[in-house]
Amino acid sequence: MISKQKTFLIVGLGLLGGSYAMRLKEQGYYVMGIARRQETIDYALANNIIDEGTIALDENIRKADYIILGLYPTTMIDWVMENQQYFKENALISDVSGVKSNIVEPIQKILRSDLEFISAHPMAGKENSGIEHANTEMFKHANYIITPTPNNTKEAIEFSNDLANVLGFNHISVLSCEEHDKMIGFLSQLTHVIAVSLMNTHDNSHLVEYTGDSFRDLTRIAKINEHMWTELFILNKDILLDEIDAFASSLQSFKEVLQNEDEENMKQLFRQSTARRIKFDKK
Repeated sequence: MISKQKTFLIVGLGLLGGSYAMRLKEQGYYVMGIARRQETIDYALANNIIDEGTIALDENIRKADYIILGLYPTTMIDWVMENQQYFKENALISDVSGVKSNIVEPIQKILRSDLEFISAHPMAGKENSGIEHANTEMFKHANYIITPTPNNTKEAIEFSNDLANVLGFNHISVLSCEEHDKMIGFLSQLTHVIAVSLMNTHDNSHLVEYTGDSFRDLTRIAKINEHMWTELFILNKDILLDEIDAFASSLQSFKEVLQNEDEENMKQLFRQSTARRIKFDKK
């Protein structure tokens, strides 16, 4: 397990970064934070989420044994390039990014020889952003995916596994960057495309007082951070386009079954979807 003598630095105190900081501090680790706005630092200090924080890089960064990057994907590369000169010798770096293939290799290529970047994806989140919505409950039933490359050491992978346990994640997996991005294109990105597209199909504001749980559940993730998700979609464009095509084909097949009033095939589609969905129910 990670020694309590080690110091963490969370760069970017948003929903996930703030939640990481909150949990680590609860577990007795010394946690520093960096944010763009002083209001974020003030909130984090006032609510006991971090031990110290700043909006400007200073010598305190050299105290951090572990650095967690809670930044937008494309911002991470530039931030590491510009600021790794301040990192502690042999510091270990990780992230919370939702895409890997176009992020991990570029960061590993530019790192100082004594530093190591081990990437991971906490499959947790909410439709709200910002440190004000940080909480650790969302980790309890969530999955955590470690995405090592041949450049990573056994020790770094073990650290990432230990970190997931400290944070309280329910299940830990190891995937290659390519496997991760293929999986996330379907499970996360396509579902957001569907929710956004559904909300943009009609102006639904006049239907609010008639809406049931099915519509609310299906469109919850349509309340979306447009800056971050635009980056994620473009970075994973080819995979996501393939998933959209596959979904469009499935939707067209359903349309034809309905058009033909093919009751038996429609019932079979319902039976198949029910059987597949049961496997995702939380135990």
